[in-house]
Amino acid sequence: MTAASGAIVLVGGGGLAWGVAASGDAPVRTLQQRIQVMDGPKDDQRVTLDTTFYRPVGRAKGPAIMLGHGFGGSKDDVRSEAEDLARDGYAVLAWSARGFGKSTGEIALNSPDYEVKDVRQLIDWLAKRPEVQLDGPGDPRVGMAGESYGGAIALLTAGHDKRVDAIAPQITWNNLADALFPNATGEGPSKGVFKKLWAGIFFSSGMGEGPAAQENACGRFMPAVCDMYQEIAETGRPTPAAVEMLQRSSPAAVASQIKVPSLIVQGQSDSLFPLDQGDANARAIARNGAPVSVVWFQGGHDGGDPETGRVRGLVRDWFDRYLERKAPSGGTDNDGFTVTRAGGIDSSTQSVVIEAAGTRTYPGLAAGTRTLALTGREQTIHNPAGGSPASISALPGLGALGSLGDLGGAGLTSQLPVDMPGQSATFDTAALADPVKLTGAATVRIKVTGKGDVPLFAKLYDVAPGGATPARRLAAPLRVEKADAGREVTVSLPAMDYRFDRGHRLRLVVATTDMGFATPPQPASFKVAAVSGLTVPTVPSLHTTAAPLPTWIWVLPAVALAVAAGILVTGRGRRGRTAETFDPARAGVPLQIIGLTKAYKNGHLAVDDLSFSVEKGQVLGLLGPNGAGKTTTLRMLMGLIHPDAGEIRIFGRRVTAGAPVLSRLGSFVEGPGFLPHLSGRDNLDLYWRATGRPADEAHLDEALKIADLGSALDRAVRTYSQGMRQRLAIAQAMLGLPDLLVLDEPTNGLDPPQIREMRDVLIRYAAEGRTVIVSSHLLSEVEMTCTHAVVMSRGRRVAAGPVAEIVGSGRRLEDAFLEIISTGNGSGAENGSGTGNGSGVQNGSGTEGTAKVAGNGKGEA
Repeated sequence: MTAASGAIVLVGGGGLAWGVAASGDAPVRTLQQRIQVMDGPKDDQRVTLDTTFYRPVGRAKGPAIMLGHGFGGSKDDVRSEAEDLARDGYAVLAWSARGFGKSTGEIALNSPDYEVKDVRQLIDWLAKRPEVQLDGPGDPRVGMAGESYGGAIALLTAGHDKRVDAIAPQITWNNLADALFPNATGEGPSKGVFKKLWAGIFFSSGMGEGPAAQENACGRFMPAVCDMYQEIAETGRPTPAAVEMLQRSSPAAVASQIKVPSLIVQGQSDSLFPLDQGDANARAIARNGAPVSVVWFQGGHDGGDPETGRVRGLVRDWFDRYLERKAPSGGTDNDGFTVTRAGGIDSSTQSVVIEAAGTRTYPGLAAGTRTLALTGREQTIHNPAGGSPASISALPGLGALGSLGDLGGAGLTSQLPVDMPGQSATFDTAALADPVKLTGAATVRIKVTGKGDVPLFAKLYDVAPGGATPARRLAAPLRVEKADAGREVTVSLPAMDYRFDRGHRLRLVVATTDMGFATPPQPASFKVAAVSGLTVPTVPSLHTTAAPLPTWIWVLPAVALAVAAGILVTGRGRRGRTAETFDPARAGVPLQIIGLTKAYKNGHLAVDDLSFSVEKGQVLGLLGPNGAGKTTTLRMLMGLIHPDAGEIRIFGRRVTAGAPVLSRLGSFVEGPGFLPHLSGRDNLDLYWRATGRPADEAHLDEALKIADLGSALDRAVRTYSQGMRQRLAIAQAMLGLPDLLVLDEPTNGLDPPQIREMRDVLIRYAAEGRTVIVSSHLLSEVEMTCTHAVVMSRGRRVAAGPVAEIVGSGRRLEDAFLEIISTGNGSGAENGSGTGNGSGVQNGSGTEGTAKVAGNGKGEA
């Protein structure tokens, strides 16, 4: 305990000391004690467990709750929850498991011979406490809760000790062997795929710190556990002994004996213990006739919103009902199933509202189903030598960083999963005529043909008109053997709760690699075909709480708007300010910018009341000195940053972060970025596949003809000159032949012949009736390339119109430019960088006249 929590004296050995924990609420009196227990197969190992006992507040005696901690943690991790429960009148015991914190002993992974025996003796200790209510001699009324490692010990103890009266395990496992060697075909862990990254994090977090933990390679693990891990980490395959050890430490081994009311809380952002692990626990306990309630929340081991207040409220209500024998605080029975999901936009706060949808009966992962046909030929995919580079489906162990992808916002993880070119097969459904709410685990039957070990990874994407995003950043690993002549298997995809909107498609991706798993180092090729449709589970009885309760519905800040189900990226947010408006009168105008203003946090006004329009067939040069606001304007044009005022319309539709109309825009801003080991063609293929749009819409041949890359397209990009990289970037921006092409300094790094070639590319592109916007500081090149220009200075438009009119007779553009910015007093600085795409919509309106040349620094509109 810290000094802020009260005066606590720790006494060594079996000693104890009282203290007071106070945090502004009712003070909680605590007892720190080292309790000695005997464990091991022969009950011959003496271990000292570091515990804290929290006396119930407001009464002399109450039911007991035991709170376990997560792997790598200690009793201090649950102090806040323990104090809250004590203030609710419960006697609470928190302890550091053997091998963790200040407890002695070695980690045995919640073994029945070790950790379970330890906890049973802690229950003996509780039975002797005068503050604990008894159901009989030596039988305290006791509930158990905890996350992950602490959740598993609650389940295991309930299976081994009938004195446990209720449990509330969170984000934990049913079968540890299945969790670390998952196999989506259902053939079991002996043929599973090793979850190497999570296993490595799991093992390293138990090593401990200090000299004692560094004396051997096993740290604080038991030697048998250490040897097991090292063997499977080296081979990537489970041994029968390893499977047996992991299964003994699993609730599945005692499932038939768990007969107490159980609240199963599982996270939707969890690649370590996914929803299927909670489902297996729930179904096993329900078979025993015990009451079971299942909750799926937004967080998990990979991050996401932990919903701490709500989950703690549900745990307290569960214990109130089954330990105190009283109705939950919400006034309703909470058996059945609840899941939190995005419920739209709060118009007053512009925040995402997260709602709890529920049903009286837990449906499992394969409730009412419908089958969606899949299209896609048999495809050949390759396992690269060394298994690298690997595709990415999740970011194990990175916590909140991993959650960013689930929110669908900009940033590193919004690009996940990443499927490498040549390593994955894709199969799509038709566009949905009506929304589909997937709740559970979709299934599909595939045929795999290939020699030797065939580990594969199946995942599900949501393909919106503006691009594809992962439904959840999870992969379903499977291993197919004896497939030389082809073998069909049924695959269970990761369980989730997800809404696919009307007009979207579902995409099945089957990849050969995944960063989080062990894959063979030998190069190999396999064929994959979908031989059935995609069977999607739905739960029509799920309904949102009509009258929101404070612990059931809350809002996320607008900065996290894109979380929870990819609302912006998938185009699902169609209420409030996300409803796109269309002005038919402007439908033929490629670009209109009206009163655009943007100031940065440091107070710098980067763009100030900017207005201009661009017509079809024009090549417009956006000119200005460094810091004039050009790049900031382009970033707002692409929806990457939000203006403070004004609006941008493309073909009559307002631009916001990821608005669908952005699919008509191609861009190249602030330098090309390619994978150097891949060819130019493979880079373009990877980029287009990431958009989620059909291959026949890429118009690859047309874009390549305009860019004129020739045979270089099939060489590795690392062999390209700077000019070739620039032209490849232009070809990438031209994929899909967008009606509006935006290029920031496209001639950077090019020599004169390459600049001339780039000029020809842009002129050819606009000649087809499309529109090109070029930001450049090479005024002579703009003069020869562009038909029109907008000159900016200090964030304002100081001139706009045809280049010939701006230049006038007998002058160069450079002379006119210097005169204009001198009149416009151009100077300043500009912040910001980046590129990206997205989806989403927003309301807006405005009018604008024809821009005219003006030398007074303001212009007319």
